[in-house]
Amino acid sequence: MKTITYALALVGLWALYYVIPIEYRLLWQPDETRYAEISRGLLASGDWVVPHFLGIRYFEKPIAGYWINSLGQWIFGHSNFAVRAGVLFSSTLTACLVAWISWRIWRDKRTALLAAVIYLSCLLVYGVGTYAVLDPMLALWLTLGMCSFWYAAESESVTKKVIGYVILGVACGMGVMTKGFLALAVPVISVLPWVAEKKQWKSLLIFGPLAVLSAAAVTLPWALTIAEREPTFWHYFFWVEHIQRFAQEEAQHRAPFWYYLPVFLLGALPWLGFLPGALYRGWCDRKENSGLIYLLGWVIMPLLFFSLAKGKLLTYILPCYAPLAALLAHHALRAASEGAKALRANAVINMLFGFIGLLAVLLVLAPHSLAHYPLFTLQESGKVLVAATIFFAWLLVGFLSFTRPHKRWFYASLCPLALALLIGFAIPDRVVNAKQPQAVLKLVDAELQASRYVLSNSVGVASAIAWELQRDDIFLYSSRGELEWGLQFEDSAERFVSEEAFPAWLAAHRQQGNISLMLLLDSDDRTTIHALPTPDRVYQQGRFAVIEYYSR
Repeated sequence: MKTITYALALVGLWALYYVIPIEYRLLWQPDETRYAEISRGLLASGDWVVPHFLGIRYFEKPIAGYWINSLGQWIFGHSNFAVRAGVLFSSTLTACLVAWISWRIWRDKRTALLAAVIYLSCLLVYGVGTYAVLDPMLALWLTLGMCSFWYAAESESVTKKVIGYVILGVACGMGVMTKGFLALAVPVISVLPWVAEKKQWKSLLIFGPLAVLSAAAVTLPWALTIAEREPTFWHYFFWVEHIQRFAQEEAQHRAPFWYYLPVFLLGALPWLGFLPGALYRGWCDRKENSGLIYLLGWVIMPLLFFSLAKGKLLTYILPCYAPLAALLAHHALRAASEGAKALRANAVINMLFGFIGLLAVLLVLAPHSLAHYPLFTLQESGKVLVAATIFFAWLLVGFLSFTRPHKRWFYASLCPLALALLIGFAIPDRVVNAKQPQAVLKLVDAELQASRYVLSNSVGVASAIAWELQRDDIFLYSSRGELEWGLQFEDSAERFVSEEAFPAWLAAHRQQGNISLMLLLDSDDRTTIHALPTPDRVYQQGRFAVIEYYSR
């Protein structure tokens, strides 16, 4: 396969996977609606220092990720594409860095381009890289840091070493300002195996302070400014968001040590068949090419680090896939030239994945299936067909690869194509009506626009309302959620209304105009609605209910 073919495949894959479909997918709550609204609020307020969510102090993350998201909305306007533009930009640049470091290690254009293709088509990379969260941005800064360290390490010129370490510090500093101190820990532990293997401690000690100084130069202006304006920020961000989340027994998202193993394997689809050989070949050939031990350390050390943490989310291991893509590309090309069994093995794995997914849709998720409570309803036969098509296409591409593995092994990059283009049309109504509030908001937009006060019992739903209406004065009803810390401040306390206080609050405030509540109900029941004062109008769709009280 010629280099130009890889280049065209890379551009086409990027457009089909990362550009064309993302405008037409509804935003998910709570993550995407949260980051959409925080960044919209930043643009509206002009406060580029203190993060606010629904106009309330929000100290869970630093500021740089919101800067990137805000630029997306500033350039592309009020759209779903704009909300996801930041992760699209970050994933694209990370793929370019993956190609760069692959070229620097092997000096082979095909390996470099294929590494970028593999990175962008890995299931976990694609899933997170088109979803508006901060992890792809952190992955970008970590990948830039690792690439700059490698640039410095393989350079003999002192000037180039200085440049490499300075860029490393800048990348780490931006990582800290995007998601916190993990951006300092992950690069350090990732380079340790290579430094120990090559005995580069002296060079690290000589030039390392440059990275520290450049990281400080990047972070200190904002860090000192927010400390002056909001003295409680660093206490909350360090102790609650780092120590408690990752180490203490009450850490969020607790999971066992082995949690990331199945996630890591599934995330490597549709290239999973090459994974064992890529890791084994990297280990066996590490003496011949020191870049291999560098990539292996970059994969394994963060994976172990996050596995040891008490709190776990599948997005945390995204930075492991940049070096993994390089290893996979190198091994896949070697396997293709040698006619290795891995070519067929990868095709078989993709066929099995597509077949199992197809059976799951038809026998478990669809109406009249074996499940007592199927995910799809009788009215959603079209969505069932789309979901089945996604997995059938994956199966078909795997089969085509299997029939001529030596010629078609790279077809694996097309396995997720139907998923990328069609997934937005296959989401069951039951999921849409619980996790994607935009569908309901479009139906009740006029009513909410006419309301003087809008409340919600879910922070995720409240953020969706705020983003759609382009107003941040949404009140929280019954539950404070992740805004509990911010609501403790005196100037924000009034933004929460408890169930007990609501009748009196309603009587006092409906004189100023209409009042609307958009509630996220538990399991489609109406118990919460019945506990409220008698409304003037109720609209319910799935787990979303909009309750209106007219002005009196």
